[in-house]
Amino acid sequence: MAPSRVLVAVLLALGCWAVAVAADNVTTTTSSSPIVWQKGAHATFYGGADASGTMGGACGYGNLYAAGYGSRTAALSTVLFNDGASCGQCYKIACDRKANPALCIPGVTVTVTATNFCPPNWGYPDGGWCNTVHPHFDMAQPAWEKIGADTRNGIIRVIYQRVPCVRRGGVRFTINGHDYFNLVLVTNVAGAGSIKSMDVKSSDSADWMPMARNWGANWHSLAYLSGKSLSFRVTLTDGQTLVFSNVVPPGWTFGLTFASNLQFK
Repeated sequence: MAPSRVLVAVLLALGCWAVAVAADNVTTTTSSSPIVWQKGAHATFYGGADASGTMGGACGYGNLYAAGYGSRTAALSTVLFNDGASCGQCYKIACDRKANPALCIPGVTVTVTATNFCPPNWGYPDGGWCNTVHPHFDMAQPAWEKIGADTRNGIIRVIYQRVPCVRRGGVRFTINGHDYFNLVLVTNVAGAGSIKSMDVKSSDSADWMPMARNWGANWHSLAYLSGKSLSFRVTLTDGQTLVFSNVVPPGWTFGLTFASNLQFK
């Protein structure tokens, strides 16, 4: 065989091998490092065809459509939810067609945001699908239907990976609570999506005051801040930090949402 034909044959073989690996949906390679798909998880669905039953939830986002998350959301099992520290994280999920080929829509992935907690069901000896040990995604039904071929089955094996969140516009802050108890809900967070720490500074102070996670994506401070211009310093779980200077104007009242012009990468 001529050398040129040998080279073509080798390139064709390598190309077929690469396609086979990609079709496996197990490992994707970037220029810096491989992104490994995690195995051993399952996915169910809840909330109805319009996802109306997914509103609210353990992260505190309330109306998920109004908050910008829509119907591509999921409730996480205990090991993934991490007591609320995973709220806002994004996961790319694919049906594991090696495990259940007849139940998968092939070649499709869906990216969901963690907005809720899927608790164990102790009516079962091991806590059911959302037990404290195994990763599980209880997905909004429209998101599940992107990868699952038959809703009558109700559960599929999946592979998944953490991915950066992509958001439109800036980070938003909703202030609830009352005097001496400021409960701030942080939404529309890109990048890692989940918050590691948060501080607040009022217009009459030069010092940052640490805030504490109250529940889900809600952080609180026990100081009198009513009516003062407020700045927030937010650090994500990947280490990114942004300062939102005077994002809350003076004269604010509880129940309002304030949108920033800043966003994480």
